[in-house]
Amino acid sequence: MRIFKSLGAGVASFAALALFAAQLGLFQGTPPSDLGVRDGRHTRSTLPGGESRCGVREKELTSARDRANPYNCASTPAGSIVSDRLAVLFQYLLPKQALTTIAGRLAESEVGSLTTRVIRWFVKRYGVDLSEAVDSDPVSYRSFNEFFTRPLRPGARPLADADFVCPVDGAISQFGAIERDQIFQAKGHHYSTTALVGGDSQLASRFDNGAFATLYLSPRDYHRIHMPVEGRLTRMIHVPGALFSVNPATARGVPGLFARNERVVCVFETDFGPFVLVLVGATIVGSMATVWHGTVNPPRSAALREWSYNDQQIVLKKGEEMGRFQLGSTVVMLFPQDTLRFNPAWAPERPIRMGEMMGSKVGGG
Repeated sequence: MRIFKSLGAGVASFAALALFAAQLGLFQGTPPSDLGVRDGRHTRSTLPGGESRCGVREKELTSARDRANPYNCASTPAGSIVSDRLAVLFQYLLPKQALTTIAGRLAESEVGSLTTRVIRWFVKRYGVDLSEAVDSDPVSYRSFNEFFTRPLRPGARPLADADFVCPVDGAISQFGAIERDQIFQAKGHHYSTTALVGGDSQLASRFDNGAFATLYLSPRDYHRIHMPVEGRLTRMIHVPGALFSVNPATARGVPGLFARNERVVCVFETDFGPFVLVLVGATIVGSMATVWHGTVNPPRSAALREWSYNDQQIVLKKGEEMGRFQLGSTVVMLFPQDTLRFNPAWAPERPIRMGEMMGSKVGGG
């Protein structure tokens, strides 16, 4: 009888983990780097330092299934727009908080060979490159979260010789100029820097007419976050919020998405002034953590929480790890006016890798 009970529990655990992995893909979306883009042409508007910004005009896409590019709002077919709206409506109805809590527990569960089978399925389904990991053997991971936050082997992400480097693996959602205090999210959607940082208008004003970058991490990506430039930590703010998906369809359909979801706002001082790096939560993102604090959430509080580090010397070098998502999500960065000139090769939808050139200092040559 015990054997049957154990077998039943094992099957149930495997089914739950498999469902969890499938749901992860559903809510986080297809990796944008699965889509081939060639001869992309973008409309441009001026950035600090003369660079170009968002606004897709047209793309010629190549894909095994000729899928529409999920970030390309301007050329999204009418049927896809309807599908986006239905997907967003569905999310409004979902018990997102409960789903996220359950997902976090499942991701932390250790069920031996069943965990390994789910990891192997996930690696195959999403094309995860485990050869880059310190440990490339799926059997070595005790839980799904341990696999998801796996470290990379030394040298897997060399740092470019640049003033600013990309902090994550993923894809560019949007980037460009902050128009007074407004950040571009998707066609027809903007949100304010004040809303993003949790209502602190004095902090937000330091980025008026500055620059921003929104970077999306898909399920198959490396999920540790690194410093784009050396900085001294001064504040961390946990802003409670919703838990919508952050995939491209949701970014097109939910107003103020990144200032609406739960997030962790990290404020740094550098030799050019402040910059902000925001970790944005999402549906089934079990938790977010930083190297100086550990897990920030859970617990999930209804009230904003803040930590000050002015009396400490927490300095992180360019390229050094600063945090991680226990499951995939999005990073938003803010920089002051006349600070950053973006890499001219950057464009919305473009796949990115941690350590590549993100930009140079304005006036730095």
